[in-house]
Amino acid sequence: MQSSTQKFFHVGAIVSLLTLITLCIAWETFLAPLRPGGSWMVLKVLPLLVPLRGVIKRDVYTMQWSSMLILIYFTEGIVRGTSDRDHLSAILGWVEVALVCIYFFCTIYYLRPYKQAAKKLAKKVIEKASK
Repeated sequence: MQSSTQKFFHVGAIVSLLTLITLCIAWETFLAPLRPGGSWMVLKVLPLLVPLRGVIKRDVYTMQWSSMLILIYFTEGIVRGTSDRDHLSAILGWVEVALVCIYFFCTIYYLRPYKQAAKKLAKKVIEKASK
């Protein structure tokens, strides 16, 4: 059974991931695309769609690897936030960084009880094996 804190972090992960997907689509189609009329950069959203179902279903393994995948978008946000000459694009880069941070920390804190339980189980197994 999940605690209310875990539910909060799970919802935070879902909302930030969905918002990041929406931001990436809007950014590259009409807000500040690299080329007028949109660009193929909108395809950068595809890797974010892969873990979406697992995140919604609370799949621990999916949440673990997606917390590493999301760091690619952190890097892109930092680069575009600091180097894009278009003011709106730079702002969108920093919004992307914020959404990635929210997702990352919500995922890490959601997974924390699972990691603690795994450590306790491993400790018991080691103690039992050493007897």
